[in-house]
Amino acid sequence: MEPILLSPAFKDYLWGGTKLKTHFGKKSDLAILAESWELSVHKDGQSTVASGRDTGLSLSEYIKKHGDTILGSKAKAFDYFPLLIKLIDAKDNLSIQVHPGDEYALKNEGEYGKTEMWYILEAEPGASLYYGLNTTITKEEFQKRIEENTVLEVLNKVEVRPGDVFLIEAGTVHAIGKGIVICEIQQNSNTTYRVYDYDRRDAAGNPRQLHIQKALEVSDLHPVPQQDSTREVIEYPGYTKEPLASCRYFTVEKLEISGKATLAADADSFQSLIVTEGGGTLTLESTVLPLKKGDSIFVPAQAANYTVEGTCSLILSYI
Repeated sequence: MEPILLSPAFKDYLWGGTKLKTHFGKKSDLAILAESWELSVHKDGQSTVASGRDTGLSLSEYIKKHGDTILGSKAKAFDYFPLLIKLIDAKDNLSIQVHPGDEYALKNEGEYGKTEMWYILEAEPGASLYYGLNTTITKEEFQKRIEENTVLEVLNKVEVRPGDVFLIEAGTVHAIGKGIVICEIQQNSNTTYRVYDYDRRDAAGNPRQLHIQKALEVSDLHPVPQQDSTREVIEYPGYTKEPLASCRYFTVEKLEISGKATLAADADSFQSLIVTEGGGTLTLESTVLPLKKGDSIFVPAQAANYTVEGTCSLILSYI
């Protein structure tokens, strides 16, 4: 099975900017490009095949055509396509929000919950985000602070720089701050409960919808454990590998290619490659794909080696 280039679905949320166009080569008529959904079969925005004999198919059509074996044996543990991968450009602050876990989301939203991971690609000087709480509070205090616009006082504010990693478990209150570009690897879900939104208005002048009651039911109101920022970089011929995050939903690694690297696909899981810097070529048997910054590649599950040649940074995700 040949690896394929994917074309993303785009979102123009009001807090977005233009860096996905200017820094990552995204082509869109949208004035604001807040998100590009690089690997997605979600009903709210699907990726499409942009190379090879299946060009023009949606990713879900491509999977249906070739069968579930291209997803790998580990995908059998899920009754849905498990991942959604995005690039996100926050020109302004995102809302303070929380995502439910699987049980609550399936019962109340008809889809799975959302655990996600952020890899910071760019951060303007002083840029920060909110990651969990800085103290334990009750639901009553949480609700009161939301109503009185003081909820930011109990959130854990973290200044960030490129290369930082955050694993956001379902139930963790969080928000990306302005001046940050991230690669987000998440469960295949689009369920978000807004807690606080700076009294912003939508395009029609209406306050953006909040979901306070649901947020109160799913939020973890304890401080988050401090994440270990030390990560081992493993050297291989032609590249280095840095494990970024792993949970029961996904594993994510950063690869730095310098020269020619031989990488292994396997029958356990498909692989997603996001090019975050540089360029080169990816070769699997007779298929050769040029790579450039911003590209998204889907490698079907199979027992085969492929090579990446050039100088580039890749985010590798699999289940």
